[in-house]
Amino acid sequence: MKNVEIYTTMFCPFCSRAKKLLKSKGVNYKEIDVTVAGDLRQEMTRRADGAHTVPQIFIDGDHIGDSDYIHMLDANGKLDQILGIR
Repeated sequence: MKNVEIYTTMFCPFCSRAKKLLKSKGVNYKEIDVTVAGDLRQEMTRRADGAHTVPQIFIDGDHIGDSDYIHMLDANGKLDQILGIR
C-alpha cells in the first residue's frame, strides 16, 4: 500500500470528510495536525505548492490536493488507481 499523509486541523469538516473516504477504502494514513504547529503548516504549504487550506493530501510524497479533489478523483474512478488498491 502507498504512503498517505494528510495535513489536518481540529474541527475541520473537510478533513473529516477526506479521512472518512480514505478509511472507507481501508487506507492507512499519517495524520499531521497543523492546528497550532506553525512550522508544520509552513511545511504543508511548501509541499503543496502554496496551498494553505486543509486538508492537503500526499500519496507517496506526491501532492494530490484537498478533500474536494480526492472526492472528485474517487467519483471519476481514479483514486483507487492512485492509491494502488483493487
